Amino acid sequence: MARAIWSGYITFGLVSVPVGLYSATQEHELDFHQFQRGTSDRIRYKRVNERTGREVDYDKIVKGHDVGGGEYVIVEQEELADIAPGRSRTLEISTFVDLDEIDPIHFQKSYYLAPTDSANASSYALLRDALAKTNRAGIASFVMRSKEYLATIRADDKVLVLETMFFLDEIRDPAKEIGKLPAKSGAGKQLSMAVDLIEAMSGSWRPASYKDSYTERVKKLVATKRKGEEVVYNEEEPEATAKTDLVAALRASVEEARARRAGAAKKTPAKKTPAKKTAAKKSAKKAPAKKTSGKKAPAKKAAAKKAA
Repeated sequence: MARAIWSGYITFGLVSVPVGLYSATQEHELDFHQFQRGTSDRIRYKRVNERTGREVDYDKIVKGHDVGGGEYVIVEQEELADIAPGRSRTLEISTFVDLDEIDPIHFQKSYYLAPTDSANASSYALLRDALAKTNRAGIASFVMRSKEYLATIRADDKVLVLETMFFLDEIRDPAKEIGKLPAKSGAGKQLSMAVDLIEAMSGSWRPASYKDSYTERVKKLVATKRKGEEVVYNEEEPEATAKTDLVAALRASVEEARARRAGAAKKTPAKKTPAKKTAAKKSAKKAPAKKTSGKKAPAKKAAAKKAA
């Protein structure tokens, strides 16, 4: 079993639930070390005193905040821990909101929450089930690794999931970051066809259908180079569709998407047909057995009289 990266209490009202926090996700990209080109010499990073050029041990390093003019305020790690809000190890829920009201841009990283002891498992289950029934998420704040986080706590089947969130002032204004953006496209033929294309390409969310193809290519590259062979990819970058070609491109895309969906629909029933026929045969064989159950009818009538 994994080790909790944070432990404390979920609090809401006067209720406290002891929990542990566990990573819910992991990335599967390949790790690369750095080397000097043409050699097998690894590149290493060291913490070096810029004045003396000497390496400094980690336990001798403190943090300093730049207040301008070349002046720094030095802060010890213990001082940061002492002023940390929520140092009592609490995940304090301040309010419950509808999940659909939260813009996904606020979500940062997912974690699992689990009860830390069996004696309080019922309190954990109660909160989880109540959140699921109401489709609500608890908005909470807590401190982890000298940083305060805003978070949502929601139910996902048997587990509580915590999503760390960006504070509002941490989300950049698109107008300031990007500048001028296109105006509304209007309600013309192009928009209508774009909607048709979206509808034709729509489907259910199936996470298992999506794979990290780039990582697979990197693995293949490493394996091929290890054999001393050369890897050549001929994939071309797409070109922007010209405004004059947009309608034709949309029309062709809609027809292609509809044909693909129609082809998939034809294949699906063909596979299920034999199963339906055998099920029908089984139900037909069981039909006579229902007639013999007529002996139970008097018992139901007797029960009805008693109830009366």
